[in-house]
Order: sequence, then C-alpha cells, then structure tokens
Amino acid sequence: MPMIRLTVPAGSLTDEGRRTVQQDLARALLKWEGAPDTAFFRAQAWSFLAELREGAQVTAEDAAPRFLVEATVPQGALSERRKAGLVKDATRVVLHAAGLGEEEALRVWVLVHEQPDGTWGAGGAVIRYADLVALAQDATKEQATHA
Repeated sequence: MPMIRLTVPAGSLTDEGRRTVQQDLARALLKWEGAPDTAFFRAQAWSFLAELREGAQVTAEDAAPRFLVEATVPQGALSERRKAGLVKDATRVVLHAAGLGEEEALRVWVLVHEQPDGTWGAGGAVIRYADLVALAQDATKEQATHA
C-alpha cells in the first residue's frame, strides 16, 4: 500500500497546514494511484510528517525552508502521467501547508520510490501488485452495486 512522508524544518508549516498536510498528501497519493475511495484503502495510505530540528536543513545558498516529499508505491502503480499529477498535487499541498505561493514551488521536491513486486509485506504476508489491483477492482464493483 502507498506511503508518503513529508520532511520539513521545524516551524515551517502554518498551524492549519500542520493539522491537515498529512491527510491531504495521503488523499493526493490515493487519487493518483487510482485507488477506490473506501475506508479500507484510506486506512492503508500511511502518511508521515518528519520535522527537523532548527538548522538541520540548509542549502549552499541559504537557510530558507525546503520540503521533501517521498512517496512509496508498488512498482507499476503510477504511469508517467500519474507521477506528474502526484508531483503537482503534492507540491501544491505542501506550499499551501507552509503558507507559500506557487512562485516558491522549487522549495518542494517530490521523490517517487517504486517498490519492486514481491518486496512489500503486510499482515505477515507478501503483498503483490496484482493482489492490490484485485482488491481495488472488487471494491469498485461493490461501490457500483451500492450506488
């Protein structure tokens, strides 16, 4: 299942942004992964916020805050179009959470890590991408039946 981690310098997010950024990033990841909007899939999309101590992140130029988003997904889950959409949405979410405008977009870097099939486990078992696709198809059929 997908995971997303945001690493930020301490104090670089607004109060509201700090409260909402993790769920907003998780929702963006699920959207671009194409997962059904069900409680099961939402519960599997983990989102982490790592705040660095003051002064722990700088560039060779300055100490203005920079933001690193790392998304881990099963290999093959994101096409190039979906990766581009995730990068765009994650950047927008982080900028909003930090109270910054689009002109500051280069402060946000997004890395997409694709986990090779057979190297992801949950509940004591190896989970394969085909298993996730089947779960998503079943959930989509069930949603259509109840609609």
